[in-house]
Amino acid sequence: MPQVEGMMRHHCMVVVIGTVLACRGRLAAPNCTVEGSKAFYNSCNLIWVPSVPEHVVFLFLDFNFIQEVNATSFPLRERLMILSLGTQKRFPLTIGRDAFSNLPNLIQLDLGGNEMMVLDPNAFAGLFRVRNLLLYKNNLDESILEEDYLRDLISLEYLNLKYNKITRVRPHSVFYNMKYLDILDLELNPIASLCEGDLNSFRGARFKMFILRSTRLYNRSPVDWATCGNPLKNIHIETLDVGDNGWSTTVTEQFCAAISGSPLLDLRIFSHSMGASFGFNNLPDPDNNTFAGLTNSGLLLLNISRGFIFSLKPRVFQYLHDLKLLYLNKNKINRIWTEAFLGLQNLQHLYLSDNLLGELFQGTFEGLPNVIEIDLKNNHIGVIDRDPFKSLPRLQQVDFRDNALKVIDSLPNLNYVLLGSNRLQSIPVSKITSINTTFLDLEGNKLENLGDLYKLLQISALQHLILKNNRLSYCYKYNDIAKDNQLIYLDLGDNMLKLIWERHLCLDMFKALSHLEILHLNNNYLTHLPEGIFSGLMSLKTLNLAYNQLTSISHEAFPAGLKILKLSSNQLLYPDPQLFATLDQLDITHNSFYCNCLLSNLIMWLNQTNVTLAGSPKDIFCSGPPELVGIPLQNLTTEGCSEDKLMEPLQLSLFIFTCVGLTVFLVAVVVFTRFRGACFLCYKTLTQFLMRELPPELDQQGYKYDAYLCCSSKDFEWVQNSLIKHLDSQYSKKNKFALCFEDRDFLPGEDHINNIHDAIWNCRKTICVVTRQFLKDGWCVEAFNFAQSRYFSDLKDILIMVVAGSLSQYQLMRYQPIRVFLQRGKYLRWPEDHQDLEWFLNTLSHQIIKEKGIKKKSPVLELKVITVS
Repeated sequence: MPQVEGMMRHHCMVVVIGTVLACRGRLAAPNCTVEGSKAFYNSCNLIWVPSVPEHVVFLFLDFNFIQEVNATSFPLRERLMILSLGTQKRFPLTIGRDAFSNLPNLIQLDLGGNEMMVLDPNAFAGLFRVRNLLLYKNNLDESILEEDYLRDLISLEYLNLKYNKITRVRPHSVFYNMKYLDILDLELNPIASLCEGDLNSFRGARFKMFILRSTRLYNRSPVDWATCGNPLKNIHIETLDVGDNGWSTTVTEQFCAAISGSPLLDLRIFSHSMGASFGFNNLPDPDNNTFAGLTNSGLLLLNISRGFIFSLKPRVFQYLHDLKLLYLNKNKINRIWTEAFLGLQNLQHLYLSDNLLGELFQGTFEGLPNVIEIDLKNNHIGVIDRDPFKSLPRLQQVDFRDNALKVIDSLPNLNYVLLGSNRLQSIPVSKITSINTTFLDLEGNKLENLGDLYKLLQISALQHLILKNNRLSYCYKYNDIAKDNQLIYLDLGDNMLKLIWERHLCLDMFKALSHLEILHLNNNYLTHLPEGIFSGLMSLKTLNLAYNQLTSISHEAFPAGLKILKLSSNQLLYPDPQLFATLDQLDITHNSFYCNCLLSNLIMWLNQTNVTLAGSPKDIFCSGPPELVGIPLQNLTTEGCSEDKLMEPLQLSLFIFTCVGLTVFLVAVVVFTRFRGACFLCYKTLTQFLMRELPPELDQQGYKYDAYLCCSSKDFEWVQNSLIKHLDSQYSKKNKFALCFEDRDFLPGEDHINNIHDAIWNCRKTICVVTRQFLKDGWCVEAFNFAQSRYFSDLKDILIMVVAGSLSQYQLMRYQPIRVFLQRGKYLRWPEDHQDLEWFLNTLSHQIIKEKGIKKKSPVLELKVITVS
């Protein structure tokens, strides 16, 4: 295991080194300046090397117009260690004799990106200490390796020759002297082949990385492997990268046979063409002979990801006895034969993500006694037959994220179980007893019952539980939370706890979590915190309540030991700073602070506190009054807010006014609630008499009907009695609208979709009566879509949505067209009380008459804000 970890650390180190070197020091610093030991002259339109102070260590000259560097370009600079001369905009760039001889301590030289570069044979003379040389994309040919350009670079460790025109690799004998060279990058060079003897000058060398990626090696013409021999003979390579060459199964097998016996720890053949792929049989999948040549190589890591392998055949890896990491991700694997992994007795990490697996069987992973981690994310796994992990005694982690699992099956003796983004709807009690995990990820599933939390906390070893982004909206608990639970991390973000706590359900959910240290409740639509909800969280250190709708918080809300509190993006108006006195870190950014004297205590506290505040001071600003909107709280003064005597008359007047106003308001509310139907009729009669209101004349404007009434056929009888008889002019002369509906006005024999289309486009408005039957009726949903399309085509909002029955906002949002409508408009709901019917019909009539165009966006006005200090 330490050897595997060392390889992974080395791999990360190489990637980081490559990234840092490729950046060429283009840091976030101003151009054409010297700052301390760094001189930044990138993109300064220079045509020659500028003079820099003697103390400069880093010199960056990229993206200029320098065409020549010679022995006089640099004065003696003994401290200069890093020089970048990449991507000059005028070419060719000529590097003359002894060009860097005055830089005796240079350790890194970057000349990359100069697509035309002329090198003098003595260009690198005197660079005895250079460790990293970058010559990528310089239009160089094989002479850079075959001649003695690099003879003085005896300290060279990293040589980057990517993206040149090197066609063969036959290094000069000067490479015998480069005892420290351990990374050679030849990526994106047109190297056709590499045979025994080509690398004679590297005999005895020990490379950490030898990169031949994207060279089309062995792919341009057939190779006579009998005469080609072993290209790695007498060379020790830890990592050989031949990925992105599109090797077939045949080429891979021949290459592995050719290098048989050569020591190799890490082989990367990713982006290959091995395998039949899904639905094809023209190319073979790897078999038990493909990797036979690697038997005695000591291989620890094999990367054959990003290919077309469809099935893993029996004993395909039987010769890789030492292998510890196997990357098979991003293939087309749909079938794993029995005994496919036989022979991999030392494998510890197996990566099978991004494939086409649909089920796992009992013997799928047979032959992996030492495997610790299996990555199966982003497949299509929906069925697990019995227990495919039963024969894996050392297995600690299985990653099932982004699959199609609907139930949790037996997953014993695992430390980490990742089941995020599946289709789990509930947690069967019978399965809980067999799970003994410490880390359980259920993010992004379809769990609705918060009672599942009570079940999951019967797992005695569980320490980390992630339930974010589910649908937790009700709570039916089967048992209490185990008092001996060990939970220290709980994420309940992106759910709907508001619906649960408003019904006073499961308010004891945190009572037994005495070890919990981190709790996430963000994005739960919370408007208040139930009294004592956190009273049992004696160990809580971090609480996340961001992106809720909290307006106030009581003094006893938080546990005494809380250190980190996140309250950003709530609706706090006047928070009491005493709530935050014991914290170490606080986030109250983007709240709705109303900046008057009631906020003076918080303003003073912000300017004096030692608590670390998240975000910029500009993110803690006023949302009112209008003259202070956007002003940071720390820019405000509290002068004039401490004169309590001046406030007493105002407070008395405000109290009297509030009591009288509240009494009148309550009386009015009671009267209106009890007799609101009669009140509305009186209002209509009075307004018609006083204002001589006449019914507005409808201008047809070319429309055949005033409104198309769309409803489910199963609801028609109710719609006819409740709506049509009160609105349609053919039912009664006092009705003023010409309505169109299916049972009367659709043409018999005409295509139904055409009838719907004609009805919508021949009517001023479309009324959709949305019920449970409407949502099940495909024609109704199609009509809803047609009506919405006029919003975008005609720039008119002609759709009126009437919801009838016990349909909640959440149920409506499940349907894509209705969700789109609700994001921009409002709907009418059929009144439950009969006395509201007249008001509803009046509102609906106004909606039919009213023309609703789509407003264009107004140009942005430039406002000038004066900062208050």
